[in-house]
Amino acid sequence: MLSRCQVRVAGREPLAVQARMTAADRARFVGTLRISPDGGPDPDIVVERVRHADGTERITLRSSAPRPLRLPVEVSLGTDLADLGTIASGTAGPELPASVHASGLRWSCATGSAAVTADPPPADALASAGLLRWELELPPGGSMTLELRIRQDGAGPVRAVGHVATSPFAPARAAGDDPRVEALLGTGIDDLQALLLRDSAHPSDTHLAAGAPWRCGMAPAEALAAARMTLPLGTGLAAGTLRTLARTQLPGPGPRSGMLPGPRRDAGPHLPPGCTGTEATLLFPVLLAEARRWGLPEQTTEELLPTAERCLTWLRTTVGDGTYLPDPQPGGPVRCETQAHAHRAALLGADLLDAYGRPGGAGLRQWAQELRTAFRDDFWVEDRGGGRPAAARTPDGRTVPHFGAIAAHLLDTGLLGAGEQAPGLLDKVQTGQLARLFGSPAMDSGWGLRGLGVKEAGYNPFGHRSGAVRVQETAVAVAGLATAGYEKEASSLLRGLLAAAEAFAYRLPEMYAGEQRAEGGAPLPHPAACRPSATAAASGVLLLTTLAGIRPDAPASTVMLRPVRSVPLGEIGLTGLRIAGAPFSVRVGRLGVAIVEEAAEGLQLGA
Repeated sequence: MLSRCQVRVAGREPLAVQARMTAADRARFVGTLRISPDGGPDPDIVVERVRHADGTERITLRSSAPRPLRLPVEVSLGTDLADLGTIASGTAGPELPASVHASGLRWSCATGSAAVTADPPPADALASAGLLRWELELPPGGSMTLELRIRQDGAGPVRAVGHVATSPFAPARAAGDDPRVEALLGTGIDDLQALLLRDSAHPSDTHLAAGAPWRCGMAPAEALAAARMTLPLGTGLAAGTLRTLARTQLPGPGPRSGMLPGPRRDAGPHLPPGCTGTEATLLFPVLLAEARRWGLPEQTTEELLPTAERCLTWLRTTVGDGTYLPDPQPGGPVRCETQAHAHRAALLGADLLDAYGRPGGAGLRQWAQELRTAFRDDFWVEDRGGGRPAAARTPDGRTVPHFGAIAAHLLDTGLLGAGEQAPGLLDKVQTGQLARLFGSPAMDSGWGLRGLGVKEAGYNPFGHRSGAVRVQETAVAVAGLATAGYEKEASSLLRGLLAAAEAFAYRLPEMYAGEQRAEGGAPLPHPAACRPSATAAASGVLLLTTLAGIRPDAPASTVMLRPVRSVPLGEIGLTGLRIAGAPFSVRVGRLGVAIVEEAAEGLQLGA
């Protein structure tokens, strides 16, 4: 809401000494001042600013001066009331004129208005300068706090769902030889809790905001992806997300009948924007099928099954007599990752339909087989390095050969019954080549997987789709590589992502620069990245549960464990997870053997 909030004490800005996030929704800034003329180098005033995501900031002045101080304090405020997209792109306009309002200032424009109020009220409020002034008296060792509250006109106090509702997340913990795993999981769950939203019309249904500050609302594809990665923490979030999105499904007739709507998303320099609604529509039946494997109640699954059927019907209708699913439809390119999403949806969707005696499973499997056969020829670009999957094919049949992290979705094949992974679009040789490419210096930055290889045209280490490390894609690559047996490449990416998490105090942003890791260096934040981010926070859950290789089948009362045998982080224990609605704990020893320490009654360990 504000573009400027500057504090001056005795006519000077405090010297900034620290700025850090203390929680997913709170940041603390500390500055110091020397007021006494003969006090030497030690500051005698500390100015602490604690800023909350609910629109509150508390400014506290603490004195260590040996005498009473009378200090003029000024807070200079300004805003352009630009929308978040404009701010994120750096094209915000000039500041708006302010007016005095109650105990603060107010700004208005054609699209809305906002006001700042202060407690205690300022001695002076100057609208022309956007200035609030106080005269504070501090005794020796004393302190005083000013509180600012920013509100949109007509809006009440913001209350995060996570602070007032029962959490859908199990109180899981991680421990082991590497002490960082505990912080990664704990901070990730805190971030997820802070990003919870409630459907206002159906308060029992919660889902995740995509991230703060830029994407504080529902982003369907990201909400489904995050809910899927957090299934080991329970199925409550998946149920709420699925129910919320089911209510948005487009009715028929028409070519979009059965789709979940979603905005366009930039795809980098080589492809036009894609439709996140396509991804969300394909993720819906996948999340429902896998949530059932983790223990989603049968009644809830049956309730949501018709929506999943309509998603699958849209898929088959849109493909028609062809082989590939274009994105956007009609006339868009045939994207690599879209085919991966569609193939997974067809196989897991068929599994789901068969389980409830619904028709259509055989047709979906037949189309998936045809897609696999065609994809392995049409999307594989041969070169002297052993080949690579193409990023896309254009409507006229040309391949877009640029290689990036989006190919990680080819490794994410999905979970079927009895702990079996669904087949993927690539054959064994192609999967091995993809693993080698992901393990190469061109893709593995040392902090994670680059969005685009360094040798590709248009590479930009800060490009959010052309070179930056996106946490979700790196985590998907780690899980897929480990499942396919390429533990060396998976372990390298895992260690890099964990090192980046440590640098970000375990509150991972959704992306950061893909510059090469150097001794003593740290990953560079992306200026438009969300932090906290739903998919980044959920990725920590996926990474750690991948190490244990947990593959449940709650309807069959079994769970299979396929741990990463090379134990890249040493011994690790995960407690308080959920399978079939009951606590589940597992430990993977230094020899790569997994032992179940707690499980639901009757849950059997599969072979």
